[in-house]
Amino acid sequence: MKYVLVTGGVVSGLGKGVTASSIGLLLQACGLRVTSIKIDPYLNTDAGTMSPFEHGEVFVLDDGGEVDLDLGNYERFLDSTLTRDNNLTTGKIYQSVIDKERKGDYLGRTVQVVPHITDAIQEWIERVANVPVDGKEGPPDVCVIELGGTIGDIESMPFIEALGQFSYKVGPGNFCLVHVSLVPVLSVVGEQKTKPTQHSVRGLRSLGLTPNILACRSTKALEDNVKTKLSQFCHVPEENIVTLYDVPNIWHVPLLLRDQKAHEAILKELNLLGKAVEADVTEWTARTKIYDTLQDPVRIAMVGKYTGLTDSYLSVLKALLHASVACHKKLIVDWVAASDLEEITAQETPDVHKAAWDLLKGADGVLVPGGFGDRGVQGKMLATKYARENQVPFLGICLGMQLAVVEFARSILGFEDANSTEFEPETPSPCVIFMPEGSTTHMGGTMRLGSRRTYFQVPDCKSAKLYGNAKFVDERHRHRYEVNPDMIQEIENAGLSFVGKDETGRRMEIVELQKHPYFVGVQFHPEFKSRPGKPSALFLGLIAAASGCLEAVLQASGKVSKVSTTRVANGTATGKVYQNGNVYSNGNGLHH
Repeated sequence: MKYVLVTGGVVSGLGKGVTASSIGLLLQACGLRVTSIKIDPYLNTDAGTMSPFEHGEVFVLDDGGEVDLDLGNYERFLDSTLTRDNNLTTGKIYQSVIDKERKGDYLGRTVQVVPHITDAIQEWIERVANVPVDGKEGPPDVCVIELGGTIGDIESMPFIEALGQFSYKVGPGNFCLVHVSLVPVLSVVGEQKTKPTQHSVRGLRSLGLTPNILACRSTKALEDNVKTKLSQFCHVPEENIVTLYDVPNIWHVPLLLRDQKAHEAILKELNLLGKAVEADVTEWTARTKIYDTLQDPVRIAMVGKYTGLTDSYLSVLKALLHASVACHKKLIVDWVAASDLEEITAQETPDVHKAAWDLLKGADGVLVPGGFGDRGVQGKMLATKYARENQVPFLGICLGMQLAVVEFARSILGFEDANSTEFEPETPSPCVIFMPEGSTTHMGGTMRLGSRRTYFQVPDCKSAKLYGNAKFVDERHRHRYEVNPDMIQEIENAGLSFVGKDETGRRMEIVELQKHPYFVGVQFHPEFKSRPGKPSALFLGLIAAASGCLEAVLQASGKVSKVSTTRVANGTATGKVYQNGNVYSNGNGLHH
């Protein structure tokens, strides 16, 4: 087993996750099997109870693990299926060591950070690194490990000590350290400054780790004299110093690393040059070029609660992007704070209220994502009502689906007091209720989590067609409330169809409004399984409907062909959907 460790220095937020994902993608393109581990030094057991404002979205895995959003990057870039054990936290390590101590596994010894915590970290890494994540038998060739935080943080010290021991344990040729650092450009002098990186590397070396490769974040490519200086003071060969300069989108990062032969440097350090093949990123390059050349816009109004931090909806944004590129449309996301649509905002700040409604009314499609808490709920329902009444393509996810049901019950069934018991426990018309198996005392890990199967009840519904006329689909969930099964018949009689249900038939999974261009609500989170080359079916439906080409996509059973490099070279990428070798286009909206 070979290991690549990615660390960060100077400041946080440099893009270690994207760098680690890009390294994995390049190694995969060289014919190697790759897995990933993200180390988060916080004391939380997992990311499940953390605020999206503080830590970005909570990414959910097939096994129900609530993990850091970087694992979403890993899965999207590598098209892999990770487990909760691929996200290692201080909380998990300490919990496992304390559990062992309580059982008497340490035989009366004094349990300490060194060696017990550090040994537990190394054992965890070795165990998880050997688990395949690509659906094939046998262990992977390379494990890419990302250490969260910044070198010098007190909370990450046990992990750095463990990784120092681990690098010695596995030996030269089996361990490669990539250090991501900042080379700032001071506007006053316009010169690239190396001192922050020098100090960062010095700190790393003092802790027992020596970088093999420097990945330097900067606004532009490193000048030759800067590379020479870094090489001299950081003891890293010049050919092992790469620049991660600003690019239009993160799909360029693997290509940036390839162009600078970063993968060859890593393969050399790991003694894998003989096993690896020439990196084949043809399809990735073609898709990136298409992304760069898109001009025909599609506007999606994202009506949410956490619009102040876009990372709160990272996977939703990526899923929209994957679908937009597949439809050859330039994605424009209009962020609409749900509370700004409400009447109270009209009274307090009318300008903000008007601006929010202008954005909503100017959109080609509306998306209401998941969330928790009652802030902005009325605004989300107003947006849902607007989309329903004005035939605007709509996708509601998790809470968005539940609120679509509540809004329908209020507006169409006349249940003015209809609500979710999450927001009004004593409501006389509970459209959404707490799930019977949920815990009312513990928050962490007690929701309905992970991959669950949904069975289509109506074979010719839009959702089933988008999923390739499948009889069932497996998608990831994260919720503790559900649509009240006792109200289903009444709601369906009024025209809102529950076209997807769980294996019992009592848990509602997909809802559709039949006499509407595209009005779909889902209890699960389809965004978590969207990939650059394989967009989520329901997001593809939303973008296609918003672009006027839904009928073409439905006729092709939701299948969009792989990108073609010749289309990019001929400059005909913009404004076309390619399906099974056919082109569907009419300049503005797309159709069969």
